[in-house]
Amino acid sequence: MKQFGLIGFPLGHSFSKRYFTEKFDREGVDAQYDLYPLSRIEEFEALKDNAALCGVNVTIPYKEQIFKYLDEVDETAAKIGAVNVVKFIRSEGKLKLKGYNSDAIGFQESIQPLLQSYHTKALILGTGGASKAIDFTLQKLGLETIFVSRTAKSNVLSYEMLNAEIMADVLVIVNASPVGTFPKVDECPNIPYQFLTNKHLVFDAVYNPAETLFLKKAWEMGAKGINGEAMLVGQAEAAWDIWRE
Repeated sequence: MKQFGLIGFPLGHSFSKRYFTEKFDREGVDAQYDLYPLSRIEEFEALKDNAALCGVNVTIPYKEQIFKYLDEVDETAAKIGAVNVVKFIRSEGKLKLKGYNSDAIGFQESIQPLLQSYHTKALILGTGGASKAIDFTLQKLGLETIFVSRTAKSNVLSYEMLNAEIMADVLVIVNASPVGTFPKVDECPNIPYQFLTNKHLVFDAVYNPAETLFLKKAWEMGAKGINGEAMLVGQAEAAWDIWRE
């Protein structure tokens, strides 16, 4: 039986095992999907020696740290600078690990139908691995991107710098951070929600809970907003396409 799984830490919030288990059962695929919580990326060294393992998804905090274990990186993943899919390629007793990024695919599929002509700029909340795929995709779609983090630095705004002028000028806001993820459902990114309008589009990469505090506050101001479930499904299906090639 082929084995697949998810590496990251922690993994208690993940939907991947349920999603792939149900998918394999529904489609009659002889495979198993497990969670591999690694407290340190160095633990991947032992995991990759599992001869039945055919591929893994990679989540927080290892989408960038995984690069040092890869023999090859797909062109898109290299441009993004983050990997969330690893394919195990075995030939003549040798193992080759190739990295891909399916987050970009899932994100594009979910946000592109919602974009309007006036959506020309986007704030990306967070600067982790997921934010890199989101930045890559938004720029590919023709939007100017601005990163926001807790601390201002070169080309990154702090949350305190967001004001009425910026919020009126930037009409797409993407939460690419884990803030608001279960069980910390009473938390949300610290943006000035009072300046949101019905022209704003907000996207929360968080999918658990389905209705985050970030989305609720945006909806209250009339903004259109969706969670990360469609992105999650899109990236999972794209990962499966990569593994079964």
